[in-house]
Amino acid sequence: MTRQNSDHYSNLNRPFLILSIGTMSIAMGQSLVFAILPPLGRELGLQEMQIGSIITFSSAVFFFSSPRWGRLSDIWGRKRVILIGLLGYTLGTVVFATIILLGLKAVLSGLVVYGALILARMVQASIMSATPPGAAAYVADITDSRNRTTGMGKLGAANNIGTILGPGLGGALAGLGLLMPLYFAAAATLVSAIFVWKMLPRSPQIIVSKMKLKKLRYFDKRYVAFELVGVTMFMSFSVVMQTSGFYFQDLLHLDGQATAQAVGMGMMASAVMSLLSQGVIVQFLRWSPMRLIGAGMPIILISFLGLIFSENLFHLIAAMAVMGLGTGMAGPGFFAGASLTVPAEEQGSLAGLMSSCPPLGFIVGPMIGTGLYSFGPVYPYIFVSVIFVPLVLFTWNIKSFIQEHKPVS
Repeated sequence: MTRQNSDHYSNLNRPFLILSIGTMSIAMGQSLVFAILPPLGRELGLQEMQIGSIITFSSAVFFFSSPRWGRLSDIWGRKRVILIGLLGYTLGTVVFATIILLGLKAVLSGLVVYGALILARMVQASIMSATPPGAAAYVADITDSRNRTTGMGKLGAANNIGTILGPGLGGALAGLGLLMPLYFAAAATLVSAIFVWKMLPRSPQIIVSKMKLKKLRYFDKRYVAFELVGVTMFMSFSVVMQTSGFYFQDLLHLDGQATAQAVGMGMMASAVMSLLSQGVIVQFLRWSPMRLIGAGMPIILISFLGLIFSENLFHLIAAMAVMGLGTGMAGPGFFAGASLTVPAEEQGSLAGLMSSCPPLGFIVGPMIGTGLYSFGPVYPYIFVSVIFVPLVLFTWNIKSFIQEHKPVS
């Protein structure tokens, strides 16, 4: 590497650090929600389908909001959009936790608390959906086609660190009350917002006039294959995440607090393995996005099969760890591969579209997962295993489905 390139990458350390802090704080908060919402929902008297629908409605709002925030980041700038998302997450988490507290104290009950929780998460999602596309577009701005995958891998690694810290801290704080982890997550995103405001340099993006901004189509041949992979992958992932709390509790016969701690261990194992795969495979081996996706998807399939045949906590944690290994490879490949299909002036808009793929999966995933769970605990995992078989075959031949394009430098 030349000295000029070395200086260039050195100058990128600060932006990556600040972006990582923001990404990590939101991931920590989200992992806390997945770990504690099932037992909390049952304490409030909600049914499994109702608990799953809370995530579904908020994911639907995220899906529709994310592309708009991506386009706005092309006009307003990445930093402003990232900051808006972090502050929205902070306020939304405080409101969400407060509604749960009122429900536990019987101030609110029944359909009132259920509706209030849905509304709070929907409003939160409409604002916090600004951060992921803003951060992804920022990374695309400061990297080129040769290091885009490693850049996205660093962002993904930060996400996994947050996922690791979230359940661990949540399990410790749960001893003080199941709501304490949520208030802690709100404080963490507030601190992250201050870091972004004070320390994140302005992105060297190409500012696009609102009149000249082109709205990208969901079914553009350049990146539609990546959308298909992303939506299906995250839909399956959401099925597992939304039902794991019930599965751990029922299979192991645990109470609410023990369930939160057990699910936290499973999520930590998943995040550790995901971080390992991104730190070794993505950063050092520098595989292409296609190779990462093709290798990661069958590993995820193996994890789903592992969940079906799990009999104890060790089996469950091992299956979650394997899932983390696979998603740690496929995730960066998904985002990086898509970002290489469009020019610089479309990066924000594309980042918004790609960031909407996870919430689209989370719209249908929780409802499918909780619906199938009511018929039998293993049915959700049988379902995702079945749909992953053709998806794996598709990823192995994904090049034939992607229109030829010139790499963006």
